[in-house]
Amino acid sequence: MKHVHLLFVLLVTVTYLYRVYLAERQPEKLQQKWLKLGPHVLAGTLLLTGIVLTVQGDWFTIAYGWIVAKLVLMLAFIALGLRTMKTQGKPRWQAFAASLLVLWLIVRIAIA
Repeated sequence: MKHVHLLFVLLVTVTYLYRVYLAERQPEKLQQKWLKLGPHVLAGTLLLTGIVLTVQGDWFTIAYGWIVAKLVLMLAFIALGLRTMKTQGKPRWQAFAASLLVLWLIVRIAIA
């Protein structure tokens, strides 16, 4: 299950980067149905695999506060991703940079 979860982390990250590229260079392409629905399916599956890993690892005790930290950071990543996609110019790039920082923090917590 860990490898499936990591695959979805990679897919969510790559599709996010691709959508940011399209938002900047070819925003009309973001109207395609698969680009609207796909990220939600991937993020939902990522969350589901994370929940399964948490249950399998019996990590629901207070000693595993890093799970809560990752969840809070994931919510921040989603909010920053929305801001990235909905704004233009400097605010878009600030939100994008912040979202990459949050993503990096999530990875660092996962590794530690």
